[in-house]
Amino acid sequence: MRTYTLTVFEHTGEKLLDETFEAANDEEAKEVGQSTLEEKNFAEHTHRCVSPEAKLLLFHR
Repeated sequence: MRTYTLTVFEHTGEKLLDETFEAANDEEAKEVGQSTLEEKNFAEHTHRCVSPEAKLLLFHR
């Protein structure tokens, strides 16, 4: 398993969410990240999900 980071920001730059989670690969991480965003009502906030190598998997501004 690999560790990914999901971060959500307010328009002021304040972090609303900064959590790590494990997934088997980048595709699974995208699904987990998107699901978490929807579950916590952050889908329309600025967010990013990055891989252990800092590859950007999800981004919304």
